[in-house]
Amino acid sequence: MSEPALMVENLTHRYGERVALDKVSFEVRAGEIFGLLGPNGGGKTTLFRVLSTLIRSQRGSARILGADLATEAAAVRQRLGVVFQAPSLDKKLRVIENMRHQGALYGLRGASLEKRVSDLLEDFKLSDRAREEAEALSGGLQRRVEIAKALLHSPKFLLLDEPSTGLDPGARIDLWNILERLRHRDGVTILLTTHLMEEAERCDRIAILDRGKIVALDSPDVLRAAIGSDIISVSADEPDQLAAEIERSLGVSARLLDGRIRIEQSEGHPFIPRLMEAFGARVREVTLGRPTLEDVFISRTGRTLAGE
Repeated sequence: MSEPALMVENLTHRYGERVALDKVSFEVRAGEIFGLLGPNGGGKTTLFRVLSTLIRSQRGSARILGADLATEAAAVRQRLGVVFQAPSLDKKLRVIENMRHQGALYGLRGASLEKRVSDLLEDFKLSDRAREEAEALSGGLQRRVEIAKALLHSPKFLLLDEPSTGLDPGARIDLWNILERLRHRDGVTILLTTHLMEEAERCDRIAILDRGKIVALDSPDVLRAAIGSDIISVSADEPDQLAAEIERSLGVSARLLDGRIRIEQSEGHPFIPRLMEAFGARVREVTLGRPTLEDVFISRTGRTLAGE
């Protein structure tokens, strides 16, 4: 078996008394699209900053493509492409000028730089925009330029922080087409942070972070299947009182989350008639669905992703 593209072992980081990362350990396989999913304050940003070499972890270790982040940071940066959530383009420079300046930072010069810039602009369907100022581009096109910039030095590991932020649905599809092409054609391993369920669903595997700990790690399908129940959500005028009565009368666990009653049942369809026969007059709305990654987070933490 080949060495993992990323190996993280017991990473720990504190801000004063607050633990941002608490003995975090995981691996990312070569050629994988790996997602970090979690709420604000869950640890994603700190972990991204450590992996991108912006800060050093206080304890533990991490290796990217065989290079240690703590002792070989310069080597890591040569092998790593980084796309931050906040735009890094100089809005007043043309697209091609942004690309050239980025290449120069990595020591690219002359004809080799010009060829690399030209190839990437063509690859990302930006050749006709090369002479436009960056601020004239749509959010989706700016994101393309950001990723193209990050690939100028031909890294084999790409880090993206909330890559779909601010993008419309069409631009998100374009972005994912690019990511799939990078991993299949060029062998680039990709790690991204996200709080979007639909984005996490497209990853090969995801790690769900909460309060500095990994609370779940596997493929989206495996994580959802582990719940093994249908999810019933009930809206009512007095949800706390109704939840208690449902538990007493029907013998099921009824949890209150964000003002709605949540019930997990292996067979949801036959349960709903029982629920409505007993409490239909007090139920405003009832929905039934298969487990989602949000439900995985709820089952592991007792809270919703937006509940921080």
